[in-house]
This record gives sequence, C-alpha cells and structure tokens, in this order.
Amino acid sequence: MEWLHYREMQTNLQALIDMNILQDKKIYLFGHCNATEELADLLLKFNYKIEAILDNSKSKQGSSYREIQIVLPEAVLEEETDKVIVCIVARAYEAMRTQLRKSGYKGRIEKLVDYNTYAEYSLSHDTIERKCKRIEKGMELLHTLQIQYKDCFTILCPFAALGDIYFVMSYLPYFLGNRNIERCVIGVIGNASAQVVGIFGDYHVEVYGQNDMDAMIQAALYTKDSRTFIPHQDRPYIINLSKSLYIKKITLDQIYCCGVFGLPEGTQPYKPAKLKQYKHIDMIEPGNSVIFSPYAKSVVRIHQSIWNGMVERYRTRGYKCYTNVVNDEIPLPNTIPISPSVGEVQSVVERAGTFIGIRSGLCDVIREAECVKVAFYPDYYYGDTQWKALDMYELKGWKNIVIDGTFDVNEIEL
Repeated sequence: MEWLHYREMQTNLQALIDMNILQDKKIYLFGHCNATEELADLLLKFNYKIEAILDNSKSKQGSSYREIQIVLPEAVLEEETDKVIVCIVARAYEAMRTQLRKSGYKGRIEKLVDYNTYAEYSLSHDTIERKCKRIEKGMELLHTLQIQYKDCFTILCPFAALGDIYFVMSYLPYFLGNRNIERCVIGVIGNASAQVVGIFGDYHVEVYGQNDMDAMIQAALYTKDSRTFIPHQDRPYIINLSKSLYIKKITLDQIYCCGVFGLPEGTQPYKPAKLKQYKHIDMIEPGNSVIFSPYAKSVVRIHQSIWNGMVERYRTRGYKCYTNVVNDEIPLPNTIPISPSVGEVQSVVERAGTFIGIRSGLCDVIREAECVKVAFYPDYYYGDTQWKALDMYELKGWKNIVIDGTFDVNEIEL
C-alpha cells in the first residue's frame, strides 16, 4: 500500500475512533487485498475485533487472515443494521458499495481511502467547486511543466506501480515514433517510478505526488490537451479498456501493447538499456546466493512461514540468503538486508544466481535477468474478473508458482 494512502487510511480511521463511530459496532471489511490487511492490522492494534472480511472470490472462502475469516458479502445481511459497519479500503469502493446496497444492506459503509477522486457522484455546490479548484491547480501544474520542457510531449503515469511504468516504457518508443514525437517529458509518482523510467534511457522525468498527478490528469482531460497522453488501462476512466477482461483473458503486457498504445499483437517490447551495477556487489557471494523479495505494495501477503521455510531450505544447502528491503521493511529471519536501487537489482540477482519474490513490479524490472527466477503468486482474482493473478502476470522463462492451500515449500526444486 502506498505510503500516502496508508497515512490517509490512518487519519480516517482515527477520525472514526475519535467520534466513537466504531464503538459497540460489529466491524466487517470488504475486499481481501493488501490494503485490507493493512487496515486489519491497524484495527487489531487498537484492540478492535473484526467479524470477517467480505469477498466475492469463491476461492478465498474458508481461508483467513490473522484468524479473521473470509466470507461471502451476504454474511453481513444477518447483522442488525444499527450495530454493524463495513469499512472499505479496496480500490473498487464504488462497485462494493453498490453491491451492498443492492443486496439489501442498509448499515453504515465507510470509505477510508480515496483512490479514485474522479468518481464522486454528486452535483452539490461543494463538490463542483472543489473539482473546479482542482482543475485550476492542474492547469497551473501542466502549464509550469510545459514551460519548463518547451516542445516536449507530456506523458502522465497516474499510479506508482513499477510494473505499469515498465510496460509504458517498453512500448513508448513505438508510440513516439508513430506520431513523429522527438522529445517528451514523463510525469510519474515517486522516485522508484522515476528510476524505472531511467533504466530505459535518458528521458526527461518529473516526480509528483498523487494529488498533484490527479489534478494534472483532470486538467488534461477537461481541456482536451492534445499534447498530453495518459498511458493506463484504467485511467482516464472514460476508456473502460479494462472492461474487456470480463469477456476475454488478456495479459497486462498485451493490454498495454495493443490496448493502451494501439500496437499490433506480437510487437517486441524495448528492453532496459541503462542498468547499473550495485555499489556493494562484492558482498554478494557469486552463484551461491538467493535474493528474496517478499514485499509488494498492492498484493496480498504470503504467509511468513512460507518465506521462513524457503530461507531454511536454501541455508541448509549452503546458500547465502539476502532480503531485498526498502525503507522500514524488515528482512526475513536469518537473511542479510540489501537495498539496491531499481537500476541495480538486475546486477544483484545475476551475481547471486537465484531470485525468489512475490509477483510484483520488481519482477518486471528484472524479467530479463540471467539467473534462476521464481515468482510467487497469491491465489486471488484480478479485480472482480474471472482471471487469476497468474493469468494476468505470468512471466516467461520464470518458475511461476501459485501459493494456495496445497503449496509445500519442499516441492521447490533447488
């Protein structure tokens, strides 16, 4: 979960606590995802009991997170209206709220994170005034950017997702060439996203916060700015490209290639050309090391026991084990923490010889690395489609392993 969204969730939860809204309420969470797990952790920290996590996925029924059962949304209908509250931090808030209301649920629903500030279904004076102010702010930011980078075409990447940025950069040269665009500036959220841009070449790049990026995108849409492009399958929301997934399985790579950039199927993506060597590369024992990457911002967690079991398997075989960590992330027990930059990670895993990580954007960054590469996929559906994570994100040349109730660490061949 992005830090700014986490802080927003903390603030909104604290407001509910301060107003005694959670007092004597049966608390349900809707949508099992990384953000929901973060919210559950916070509520448990404050000694609140969580009745259950509601989720539409049949494959998740009967499983749990920290002894909180995952159940079908209909379960909340058994509660008394004035004694229950449903808290939502998943991105699909509007769809979840609509589902609850249509099912007959009349209790309180609280949105603790506002990912989609466009989807505010209100014509109130306050809402319109706020949106107008945001457009004005966005126009100012866009104007400043375009003055700073004269004669540059503007690319705005709306989310801090390394995998999405990787795909954008993989196909962007074709987009620019087809439109005879010689120079561009790329707006991203966060330094890590900027580093992904950097491994593909010497592009102009500017880093923004989520709110400023939202304002710029709204301004670009409102003014129909022909010198700005938003390469994403979900935003701008007028495209509805992701709706095709309800009918047909399409990998995320192909969504960007064919759907976002309009390129023919089979177009070969560009590969990173500006990779760097890790400044502490000598600390990695060559060919006999494992780099573990257990963290991802937008993916449900894999149980700690699985990571611990993997570490012990490799340690007993004489491997030296490392955990790739960022900021305050905690390394796995009996491993050495390392923090290479995005552009340095490939040099690390190639020297180590083996990489094992949760399927995240980092896996895209090192997808071309020459080493043993293992990706763990939590057993979940992509959004509310019928496709599993493996269907959407499978990596060619990797060992792609779904972590479900039958998984055994001893099945992994060393």
